[in-house]
Amino acid sequence: MFVAMNNFKVAPGKEEEFERIWKTRETYLDGVPGFVRFALLKGDAEGEYISHSTWADRDAFLAWTQSPAFTAGHRQGGSLMGVLQGPPAVKLYSAVIEQEAAQTAKA
Repeated sequence: MFVAMNNFKVAPGKEEEFERIWKTRETYLDGVPGFVRFALLKGDAEGEYISHSTWADRDAFLAWTQSPAFTAGHRQGGSLMGVLQGPPAVKLYSAVIEQEAAQTAKA
């Protein structure tokens, strides 16, 4: 498993606009080989957000970053001008340990 995160700092009072932009954008992730899931996370600190994507492995993520889907998805980033306090901080992680929740048997 491989995780890519972008840490965003949203300008005060622009949180609703930031969330609206993310909710209405085209992701271009459907059908991308190795893509597992995406989440936009809101932190407890004011204006703190993280985009969190999970991939089968680093190679799948890197292939996506070189794809037309990546280019198309990130072309929409211009709509965030004036909403962010600065560029996002990219963080990349490879799994060392993975654990899934135990499945509960139903009676």
